[in-house]
Amino acid sequence: MAEVIIKDGNFEEVVLKADKPVVVDFWATWCGPCAQQGPIIESFAEEFEGKYVVAKIDVDENQDIAGEYNIMSIPTIKIFKDGAAVKTAVGVQTREMLLELLEG
Repeated sequence: MAEVIIKDGNFEEVVLKADKPVVVDFWATWCGPCAQQGPIIESFAEEFEGKYVVAKIDVDENQDIAGEYNIMSIPTIKIFKDGAAVKTAVGVQTREMLLELLEG
């Protein structure tokens, strides 16, 4: 399993109750930079499967979650640890930038 698709109904279970760090990609289908971020996230999810949970949230389909976490621009990457958002990056992130967010 690579990245997990998040909906309003599974956010708490997949992200907030995760037993490992979670990388959450807030995106939308119409967003050009999100299209650039997508393959990076997919590759990252495959490379680090088992070490991190990697999830994607379509902000158009999940406006409540996007609003709760103050997503104003996309793509936005949020890192969650122990049920809390601990780091945020806005714009396209490389593999190295994602690792820095997680481990830095």
